[in-house]
Amino acid sequence: MRVTLTYPVASYGTAEKTLDDIGGHGGIGRTCRGIMALKLENTEKRDALIAIEKKFQAQWKENGVFEVNAPSNTEVPFNSISPAELRKKHPKFFGTMAYPYMNGTLHAGHSFTASKVEFTAGFARMQGKRALFPLGFHCTGMPIKACADKLVEDVRQFGKNFENYREDDDLINGDALPAPTQAETKEDITKFTSKKGKAAAKTVKAKHQFQIMLALGIPREAIHRFADSGYWLEYFPPICERDLDSFGARVDWRRKFVTTDANPYYDAFVRWQMNRLKELNKIQYGTRYTVYSPKDGQPCMDHDRTEGEGVAPQEYTALKLKVKEWAPKAAELVKGKIPDHANVYFVPATLRPETMYGQTCCFVGPKIMYGLFKVSENEYYVITKRAAWNMAFQGTFFRSDHFARDAGELPAVVELPGSAVVGTLVNAPLSVHTGGVRILPMESVLPTKGTGVVTSVPSDSPDDYATVLDLAKKADYYGIKKEWAELEIVPIIETPSYGDLTAPHLVKKMKINSPKDAKQLAEAKDLAYKEGYYKGTMLIGEFEGQRVEDVKDKVKNALIQSGDAIEYAEPNGHVVSRSGDECLVAYLGQWFLNYGENDPQWRQQAMDYVGGDLNTYTTETRNQFERNLEWLNRWACARTYGLGSKLPWDPKFLVESLSDSTIYMAYYTIAHLLHKDMFGKEPGTLSIRPEQMTDEVWDYVFTRRELTDDLMKESGIGKSALQAMRREFQYWYPLDMRVSGKDLIPNHLTFFLYIHLALFPPEYWPQSVRANGHLLLNGEKMSKSTGNFLTLSDAVKKYGADATRIALADAGDGIEDANFEETVANSSILRLFTLKEWCEEVMQDENLRQGSTAGFWDKLFENEMYSLVHEVRQHYEETNYKLALKSALYDFSGARDFYREAATAAGIGMHHGLIRRYIKLQALLLTPIAPHWAEYIWLDILKKPSTIQNELFPSVPLPSPALSAAREYVRSTSSNITSAEAAQQKKKDRGKNIAFDPKKPRKLTIFAAAKYPAWQEKYIDMVREAFDGITLNDKELNPKISKMGEMKKAMPFIHGLKKRLVSGEKPQTVFDRKLAFDEIETLKEMAAGLQRTTGCKAIEIVAVDEGGKAGTLVIAGAEGERREGLPPQAEAAVPGTPTFHLENIEV
Repeated sequence: MRVTLTYPVASYGTAEKTLDDIGGHGGIGRTCRGIMALKLENTEKRDALIAIEKKFQAQWKENGVFEVNAPSNTEVPFNSISPAELRKKHPKFFGTMAYPYMNGTLHAGHSFTASKVEFTAGFARMQGKRALFPLGFHCTGMPIKACADKLVEDVRQFGKNFENYREDDDLINGDALPAPTQAETKEDITKFTSKKGKAAAKTVKAKHQFQIMLALGIPREAIHRFADSGYWLEYFPPICERDLDSFGARVDWRRKFVTTDANPYYDAFVRWQMNRLKELNKIQYGTRYTVYSPKDGQPCMDHDRTEGEGVAPQEYTALKLKVKEWAPKAAELVKGKIPDHANVYFVPATLRPETMYGQTCCFVGPKIMYGLFKVSENEYYVITKRAAWNMAFQGTFFRSDHFARDAGELPAVVELPGSAVVGTLVNAPLSVHTGGVRILPMESVLPTKGTGVVTSVPSDSPDDYATVLDLAKKADYYGIKKEWAELEIVPIIETPSYGDLTAPHLVKKMKINSPKDAKQLAEAKDLAYKEGYYKGTMLIGEFEGQRVEDVKDKVKNALIQSGDAIEYAEPNGHVVSRSGDECLVAYLGQWFLNYGENDPQWRQQAMDYVGGDLNTYTTETRNQFERNLEWLNRWACARTYGLGSKLPWDPKFLVESLSDSTIYMAYYTIAHLLHKDMFGKEPGTLSIRPEQMTDEVWDYVFTRRELTDDLMKESGIGKSALQAMRREFQYWYPLDMRVSGKDLIPNHLTFFLYIHLALFPPEYWPQSVRANGHLLLNGEKMSKSTGNFLTLSDAVKKYGADATRIALADAGDGIEDANFEETVANSSILRLFTLKEWCEEVMQDENLRQGSTAGFWDKLFENEMYSLVHEVRQHYEETNYKLALKSALYDFSGARDFYREAATAAGIGMHHGLIRRYIKLQALLLTPIAPHWAEYIWLDILKKPSTIQNELFPSVPLPSPALSAAREYVRSTSSNITSAEAAQQKKKDRGKNIAFDPKKPRKLTIFAAAKYPAWQEKYIDMVREAFDGITLNDKELNPKISKMGEMKKAMPFIHGLKKRLVSGEKPQTVFDRKLAFDEIETLKEMAAGLQRTTGCKAIEIVAVDEGGKAGTLVIAGAEGERREGLPPQAEAAVPGTPTFHLENIEV
């Protein structure tokens, strides 16, 4: 017995979509108290940072820091300038994420998606934009209702507080199941998985919905309230808001709302949307195949499922092979059960009707139980019960207005074991064997695919050919007559690669020896189908000489019209609804959105927009959109079960969850004007009642019509109120950024584009879609069953908001999977706390140097800060937050460390003004990612008068290429010297000969060349010719270098030139063979620091003459002294690349 459970889930896709073993992306995850792998011991530093975070979160909320409005009609009179001019004059950013589904709490995956909007909004504020990040709560669809209904049954069965429940009763009844394996994915509300040690054997603890609520931490005495689906809407949204507030999210909560008719304003908005789509003929009614839940009595689309997302109807041609003569065993079973004159058909389902001319037999599974089902008084089908259950919803056994609710209603006459029907003679439509073909056994027939009956065409099906060969070879073993399997195999399709007998050709070529060679047969089947369908030509029948690709549907239609076949469909994968029902395919009338090929103009409009103006950030996102637009077809937009808004013209239906969530971003723009609470119980600032929001009012707000006296009179809304709403929409739209998981591209994100293009003028079409990958946790897939799971609340409690945000920024930015490393979050606690303490201490340090900042190390530090500020700005602008974090935190604090060490070694110490500037810039650079820490630095340390949330991104001078080059020179030279010392120590430790003993007193001699070697001149000229002022033409340059025969020597030199040009050095400086800085003076500045870091007793710097044999001492007490007979290292020195020599000395 399979136990099914309902588990509350928080979705951060657009609708109710969940996973047990989740990837934490735009589609979603089950919630529970996460079990974290990393344990924290000393939490004082974390607790101190969290206290700071709570302090500023309260201040931001109290002061409404993130509540932002469009310029009022008082500030900028209505219609005085165009909306585009308004947005230019008052720049704005409007970003959203898929609103989370309210049957659980948020997990780390939600916060990863939220962080992309959050960081972008934070930076937008610093660009001087009004930045809006609103969030609502999605409640439409089945999950909440399904969970509530299960609790109704739990309460009925066990009492209000489940006091009558006895665990052993379920164990005795055999209801316990082993914990699901890792392979069991995409299962959420119908399965509960956890590892509970000894209790794992008693998985009955996961059987009932109330037990899952207990696992969420909900008190037993409160659980019964959740039997009312409305209570879920009251309970989970405040938790969602609390968790995002604790995360420091810049959300304007005035604009929050719940979906469904629980909010009458939003309900009016959805009804308007559906009405207008119907008027545009984008919503139609028709009869079509759809995945369907018999238990729910309605279609089961992607977000109505616990298993089978993306599974669609697969349409077949079901042939009717009339029985001419029963096999003896079957005849006995059938005798007296049906009229003597009745027509009985074996009904195989095929995807290749054009090959039916080549039928030589028909296969059944000998171990499969079939049924004889009554279609009419004189017609019966032999198929599996599963296939009959599918057909029952396609007009075969029942009318569409009287579908069965239980498989027991099927008109089954008798059961027929597959082995009993082997040998039955049937007539195969179109087959050249007009005398009939036999029913033969095939072990690989699946009862879970098709009808369980498989017609055989060995000319073109490798599986069929391999099977008939095996049957003929082992006829006695299979209990058949050999000649039954040896009917002539006739050519029916000519192919260029495999001739006119494709299957025999491939079986021989691939050395397939039996039907058990499954891997080779699968490959052969794929080759045969593609070759036959796309390149094949018919050799037989009515369509002889025509391409297979052109006649496939013609053959199908001819078979159906002649009565020799029917249409049949079933899901192309396993689908389970949220009510635990195994779904099938029904052919029924339904309301659907006319996406895809049936509205080619609409689809082309979407294709053009995706390929043109829409910013998708990555090529892969754009490609996924384009692929999806090519195959996406009509989408059922109405349901009869669950929560939602009623379809205006057919109120027995509810608008389904993926269809009421396509343009709700437009609703955010005016939500705060309509209502003060998420349920719309209290009118907003304009005092408008829900019933006043007529379709015509929505049209005006969304610029689909202009204002008239009749509109004001009929709605009862004044002119100023109507213009206020329209102003908000015209200002905030178009949506600047939509963030969601890449798994929502096939449905929500594509629908989002389609509906925006249909209902709004091009000026208001979405500007960008940023699809992120799945979020791994510690390099592994997030999964409750393995304990590798983290809720947003737990992450913030464990690491604090800013450390969590840093780990999310570090996780990654592309469409590929990202990785939340708990070690990063943990180390960020120490980094932030230590940096905070250092800032506090250094601001109190009265010994810091005052006066001029014209010194060498001051200028280098200042210049590197400027360089990093520009770098950080670029990364933020490109939404590359991992790189922004690296530059803003790691590299920026690294620049401070270098300055501190260098200034200390030089004996001058750090400069007070520069350090204060560093602290200010550090706070500003981190504001988008770590706002609480930045706010503390800004207000409590720098004593600024108002929040850093309103500060602009710092504007600093462009970095000096000369100082940047000098800084790189200092870095590389220091690194080379210290690395050489370390290498000598390693050699000594291994007992090898060494040039000097690092443990004894040493002298460091640095050789700096004044001129470049003469051989480099010709390469300078080549590079000058290949440089176009921006880039170097490598394709032109490399062949010339190759001809010179000095690639090994020349390429490193040319690479150095290229690096200097690209870094921003003036070409004239590079080509004139001049360094951007004074190398000798730089080495002099470095000397004290090098002596300190290396521990050398003496340092000499020698300016080497051309040739490297002699030089002049420029430092060491005997400046100007000539040195002859320099060591070999001196010859290798070139300007910008010094060499050095270390040796032991007597002290």
